[in-house]
Amino acid sequence: MGIAGVLEDARPAAAMVVVEFIFSALQIFIKLALDDGMDVRVLVAYRLMFGAAFLCPVAFLIERKKRPPLTVKVVTGLFLCGLFGITINQNLIVLAIKLTNSTTIVTALSNLTPQSTFIVAILSRMETLKLKKPSGRAKLTGTLVGLGGAMLLTFYKGPEMKFLRNLGHTGLSHAQGSHQQLRPPPAEGSRILGSFLAITSCFSYAIWLTIQAKVGQVYPCHYSIAAMVCLFGAVQSTLLALCLHRDTDHWRLGLNIRLYSSAYAGIVASGSAFPLMSWCLRKKGPLYVAMFGPLIIVFVAVMSSIVLDENLHIGIVLGAVLIVAGLYMVLWGKAREEDEQEADEPKAKAVGQDEELGKETTAVNGES
Repeated sequence: MGIAGVLEDARPAAAMVVVEFIFSALQIFIKLALDDGMDVRVLVAYRLMFGAAFLCPVAFLIERKKRPPLTVKVVTGLFLCGLFGITINQNLIVLAIKLTNSTTIVTALSNLTPQSTFIVAILSRMETLKLKKPSGRAKLTGTLVGLGGAMLLTFYKGPEMKFLRNLGHTGLSHAQGSHQQLRPPPAEGSRILGSFLAITSCFSYAIWLTIQAKVGQVYPCHYSIAAMVCLFGAVQSTLLALCLHRDTDHWRLGLNIRLYSSAYAGIVASGSAFPLMSWCLRKKGPLYVAMFGPLIIVFVAVMSSIVLDENLHIGIVLGAVLIVAGLYMVLWGKAREEDEQEADEPKAKAVGQDEELGKETTAVNGES
């Protein structure tokens, strides 16, 4: 294989590293906007407004000739995708960041999505526990290990790890140093509540994945789905925010971190990272994309320590390690399950052919 072939094979990996870095920076921008006093619900609403304004024209231009007509069933599915995957999920995540005062905790817990999806699939009877097969045992074990890591991360803090903190007294963290010192650390109750909200957001995201998989089968236009889901989420989140904050002070944007965070979240994170991830999905499949998820924990841990001067404790590290270990167990189980299904298909065909042959033989014998 020549250099061109090596570079071609490296493109999906490079794209996923860029995607995870974009999402890591998003967590930092969200935290900075919250530290500036921006309301959780207003931040989510503005993010989705920017995202919808960017994605709707892109979807119209790219898919205008191949977009099938919208039906009531598709619109209902997209509305529910916006509700569970955007409105509920994003509000829970941003509120979790505010309550825990830690982007690292929330980012680590967000890697429970595969385990949450597995649990939702079991509860909705879309999947059954196949404990007699290695794939079923791996997915169950990975789910339990990941949930154990989440509980450890939530309830155990442990001693502080100071080797990254020593790097965090430069740049933006130095500029915000006085603000960081004035803001008291979160109460233990707020930290635990925020952690559970982050876990709940994973289940909301899992419900969205289940619904969107069905919508995608009848409406195979990825950009249009993303644009309409973002639009529904923007409407829902804006109505929610307006119910709680109607004064203009909460909604006013200037040339400050609130505008930069909202624009980055909507245009860069939602608008630019999504096409990259969709391209990787088409090239390598969902398992390949999911394997890069733990990178965001590393990026956010380093960036939070340097930019936000955030404390990193041993409990967070141990919990994150267990969550990542559980994630890879579930992914291995899914990959093994696909191999088992492929291996079972020839056997099923062979059994079917034997049954047909048996019927033909019986018929011949009957005629004789």
